Amino acid sequence: MRPEDELRVEPEPVAEPDGNDAEDGAAAYAVAARAEGDGATIHAGPDAVPEPEEDEGIKPIPDRLLSELTAHRTVALREALGANPHVAFLAALHALVLQLFYRYALDSCLDLAVKSVGFAHQATGLADIWAAKSLDARHRQWEARLPKEPTDLWDALAGFDEDSRSMLFAHCVAASVNATFDAYNRRPRALANADRLAQAVDLDMVQAGWTPTIDNFLGRVTKARIVGAVREAKGGQAGDRIEHLKKGEMAERAQELLAGSGWLPEPLRTPGQSVAIEIEADEQSEDAEGSIDDETSIPEEGSSSDEEAVEIYDHAIAAE
Repeated sequence: MRPEDELRVEPEPVAEPDGNDAEDGAAAYAVAARAEGDGATIHAGPDAVPEPEEDEGIKPIPDRLLSELTAHRTVALREALGANPHVAFLAALHALVLQLFYRYALDSCLDLAVKSVGFAHQATGLADIWAAKSLDARHRQWEARLPKEPTDLWDALAGFDEDSRSMLFAHCVAASVNATFDAYNRRPRALANADRLAQAVDLDMVQAGWTPTIDNFLGRVTKARIVGAVREAKGGQAGDRIEHLKKGEMAERAQELLAGSGWLPEPLRTPGQSVAIEIEADEQSEDAEGSIDDETSIPEEGSSSDEEAVEIYDHAIAAE
């Protein structure tokens, strides 16, 4: 159908409502607006006005662009932090303390991780040694000094003196030490580094509170190793005296002999430190006698020493 052949619809008259207010009455009439261009007739209400174009406003920065911008900032931060050891130390301390003292705190932009591994099996007597008690006490002391909320941590650390920050940093780093042997994850290079670390701090496991007992060592190794430990700590004769005993009796006797001796099994020794050996007095005297020249201790064949021995023996019989 052609536009000119289309029937035009005229607006229907609307009855004027009752009322004296002319403005209210006028609002009730329908207003017709006619578009003559194409012959079409458009009806519109009294409040109809052309809608303006929608203003999009300020939208969030696109994710891709935001990632690129923050990458630039990250590189700049790395360069600036690398040139400022004081702030770098504070930032590292802040990140470590968050992980060690505040659970699930995500208030640091540093990707530093403190992994404080537990122990698959609670070592016998571990909680009773001096080192464990001292470590626990130190942790509780720091916990009492730190703020309750992680959002207040940065300001608190900034207010600490240098010595306090250094000691707290050492405590956090120490919690990440893992020098434990694992049969399912052998780490020879890590354990070698543990030896270097032990040398650097002059670690002494005797001072740390470890002493050989039936429960933590002697009752869990072979008889040969028990005898070897006693011989190493107390001398060969001490080892010989327990060699004939059964395993239980041997372990008990060895525990008595090794108490206070300072002896340590190989895994607990710090490279470069000597093992304390306390040779008994009677064995020392025997060793001293055994050090005499063989020519003087062994009589020559046909000498008078045998005759003297026989003569003394005969006199002893006569006296009886």
